[in-house]
Amino acid sequence: MTAIAHSAYMTQRHTRVLLRQPWFVAITLVQPIIWLLLFGALFRSVTEIPGFTGGGSYLDYLVPGVVIMTALMSSGWSGMGIIEDMDRGLVDRFLASPVHRSSMIVGRISYEALSLIIQATIIGALAWVMGAEFAGGIGGYAVLVLCGMLIAATFGSISNASALLLRQRESVIGLNTMLTLPLTFLSAAFIPLALAPEWIQTVAHFNPVNWAIEAGREALLATPDWSLILPRIGGLTVVALVCVVLSTRAFRAYQRSA
Repeated sequence: MTAIAHSAYMTQRHTRVLLRQPWFVAITLVQPIIWLLLFGALFRSVTEIPGFTGGGSYLDYLVPGVVIMTALMSSGWSGMGIIEDMDRGLVDRFLASPVHRSSMIVGRISYEALSLIIQATIIGALAWVMGAEFAGGIGGYAVLVLCGMLIAATFGSISNASALLLRQRESVIGLNTMLTLPLTFLSAAFIPLALAPEWIQTVAHFNPVNWAIEAGREALLATPDWSLILPRIGGLTVVALVCVVLSTRAFRAYQRSA
């Protein structure tokens, strides 16, 4: 119960920052909106390519990819908050207090999840105005957001761990870029894997970002295949939990070198 209470406090701490600076959410939405507007228009006819699967318009196909990419790229910056707290001496103060170590990671991850819910709601509303149908309804979109939250937990944890180990903004930024771009393009975010080279198809099968996109996209269909969705959500959950645990253990390395 102590860890839960401490995690709730840390979540409130980060949420208060969001409430004081709501424009931050607007900034993080610039890139997803560009993807929707430009990619949705530029690749509208790609659904006519033989072998393209997914049903509906390209906008319907694109939205799950945009939501997951938003989760991936937003959470990748989570470690910058850790570095800021280091510079202000807050990390050392928390470590010297009885606060549960896991709550310092879980609080940030919960904040990232809350931010994603807001972002995904705006993205979904904009896509609906643009003509997206979302045959799976609100329930299907909720599954997509859940997949995004698991991706945010995974890569937010990796970002936090890298901040504790590397302690340099430039290093965290470099690692974030090195992970997010390849993982995005080695997935079915923009085109079905059936149209991609065989080596990309092979890598995508082991890519958690692709698991989230495929599960979210399937959930938005009128008759989703839950035998495809549930194993991917299960895999994402396991990966997220492992990353949270490893990120928490990174505090030990930080304390030894402090």
